[in-house]
Amino acid sequence: MRVYIFLCLMCWVKSENERPCLEFSHLSIKDSFRDLFIPRIEIILMMYTRNNLNCAKPLFEHNNSLNVNFNTQKKTVWLIHGYRPMGSIPSWLQNFVSILLNEEDMNVIVVDWNRGATTFIYDRAVKNTRKVAVSLSGHIKNLLKHGASLDNFHFIGMSLGAHISGFVGKIFNGQLGRITGLDPAGPKFSRKPPYRRLDYNDAKFVDVIHSNSNGLGIREPLGHIDFYPNGGRKQPGCPKSIFSGIKFIKCNHERAVHLFMASLETNCNFISFPCHSYKDYKTSLCVDCDSFKEKSCPWLAYYFILSITLPDKTVMDGFFSFKLLNQLGMIEEARFYKKNKPLCKLQEIKILAQFYNDFANISSIGLTYFQSSNMECSTCTYKIQSLMLKSLTYPERPPLCRYNIVLKEREEVFLYPNACTPKKT
Repeated sequence: MRVYIFLCLMCWVKSENERPCLEFSHLSIKDSFRDLFIPRIEIILMMYTRNNLNCAKPLFEHNNSLNVNFNTQKKTVWLIHGYRPMGSIPSWLQNFVSILLNEEDMNVIVVDWNRGATTFIYDRAVKNTRKVAVSLSGHIKNLLKHGASLDNFHFIGMSLGAHISGFVGKIFNGQLGRITGLDPAGPKFSRKPPYRRLDYNDAKFVDVIHSNSNGLGIREPLGHIDFYPNGGRKQPGCPKSIFSGIKFIKCNHERAVHLFMASLETNCNFISFPCHSYKDYKTSLCVDCDSFKEKSCPWLAYYFILSITLPDKTVMDGFFSFKLLNQLGMIEEARFYKKNKPLCKLQEIKILAQFYNDFANISSIGLTYFQSSNMECSTCTYKIQSLMLKSLTYPERPPLCRYNIVLKEREEVFLYPNACTPKKT
């Protein structure tokens, strides 16, 4: 009998020490139907640290004590998902947690409000965002009692989760350290006053990535800094036809999440430029950071600017194309942002181009000139006074130049650039 009691006690102690991991709410389309008649909302805080990377633990124990793995002196990231009409687990969630903890030793709290986001009635999910924010504020106040600091809190919200983050920030009068909005939801939030959506006053620093501003996302800027990759609308690689199914709806919207993760996970730098409009950006009018504050151009791909100076009007209405060749013989084609303005009106033109690989050791530049008119001239020659290639992604690299170039129409010429000659003053 004593042996039996001892074994029971051992099993009880073991079960207490090896409490099962928390799991994100497993819901389905059935729960969306059920919500039509019996609406529910439930919030689960799943805490991860480097001590429990693969096993989520509750933030607070049953007696309201703080989980021993939570370190009040370290940064805390709150990860909040958005609308889930089918109840599925966000496909990016676990990878996001792993990337964050691989990047920095911190606390990560996944806010599971799936039971509240899983509904066919989008308006109901929108109303639930306020309820989630109020509930989170109660947990945050409890953390503050344990010695945590609002300055160390970084809220990362996807879609509706971005606005939840904003509502939490409002409750704490904008004293949160940072909020990152990943394509904040547009429907029911576009053109609303700041108190009804995420706003730059909701934290000490608010940054936003807009990846589907003409669809599920919001168009207007909301943060201290707003990124609009590829204009913030349609993203490369996403389906263009509705016949692609759910990917057509989700791909552009979720790209903000994957861009943010990529910025943490890889050594690839993404660079952005302050600009009045995407139209100005594509016509090479926003390629200079010198007039802005130091480091005001955030790193967000490999960009180069090719500056061409013309001696006269011999180069008429046309455009240039160029490619890069490195010392290993690799050739990289550029992706251009619109044709330039008519060359006959310009003494200097700037061509903004993106490359998918970095070219640190450039051996030559392949340059081709195309006339826009239908009249081709195989014997005509076109003069270029100077050409300068500069990396925008790595501005510390010295630019490369070539001088006194002669081109023939549609004939590619490979130029071997050298260090630029300083301008005489």
